[in-house]
Amino acid sequence: MGDIEYALTRKRVKNLNLHVRPPDGHVIVSAPQRVSRETIDQFVLSRQNWIKDAQARIRSGPQAQAERATPEEQREWLAVVKQATPMLVAKWEPRLGVKAGRIDYRNMKSRWGSCKPSTGRICINTRLCLYPPQCLEYIVVHELCHLRVAGHGPAFHALMDEALPTWREAKRLLS
Repeated sequence: MGDIEYALTRKRVKNLNLHVRPPDGHVIVSAPQRVSRETIDQFVLSRQNWIKDAQARIRSGPQAQAERATPEEQREWLAVVKQATPMLVAKWEPRLGVKAGRIDYRNMKSRWGSCKPSTGRICINTRLCLYPPQCLEYIVVHELCHLRVAGHGPAFHALMDEALPTWREAKRLLS
């Protein structure tokens, strides 16, 4: 569409939806079956300025920086996150009444962290050092909460709200 390329998916939705996704700013449009391609093209064209602004933000943001990182930069991230995480775990374990097992660190593209409740193993994404410190704390608390509550249902969100009321702001910074 003009100079904006987009991927189209037809779904059982009521409205046209447009997303600009990291790390390269690709555009995805989901549309109801009944909407014509011409209508979709006009929809994308009408949002061209917003799309270009979003793409510029994404291409200059932490996700894009991470994609271009050298091995040396990645080692620096590991050092920073590896130094900060144990202090956060020690701070939050007694508050949440949990005990983490092994803590691992990885440079991951699609997850900020993971937890294996059966062993207490927690994995933290080293890319978190590219974000404000509250983001690392949020992920540590999030993974520790999984040692008490599996999944992301209402009980999990209630525990997160009780433990770290500002978690949604940190989550937004990671989006």
